[in-house]
Amino acid sequence: MSRVNYDSMSDSELKQYFLRHRGDQAAFQAYLDRLNQRPHRIIASPSDPDFDEKVQAAIRQKLEAVRSSGEQANNEFKTL
Repeated sequence: MSRVNYDSMSDSELKQYFLRHRGDQAAFQAYLDRLNQRPHRIIASPSDPDFDEKVQAAIRQKLEAVRSSGEQANNEFKTL
């Protein structure tokens, strides 16, 4: 059996591969390693008096980004 090259996969491809091959511990570790290499953005500390508002704003931004990318992909598909 040939070894799978996780490094050649995009983040999305690696995630999909792992979800289809849940028993592949090496794929899971590769996915976790990739996630841990990303910089972590600190939104607010728990002692911040505006903690709830900052977290909610960050969630809204993320949702808007997902919606925008989905609309963009949909528009690109329509032009094909």
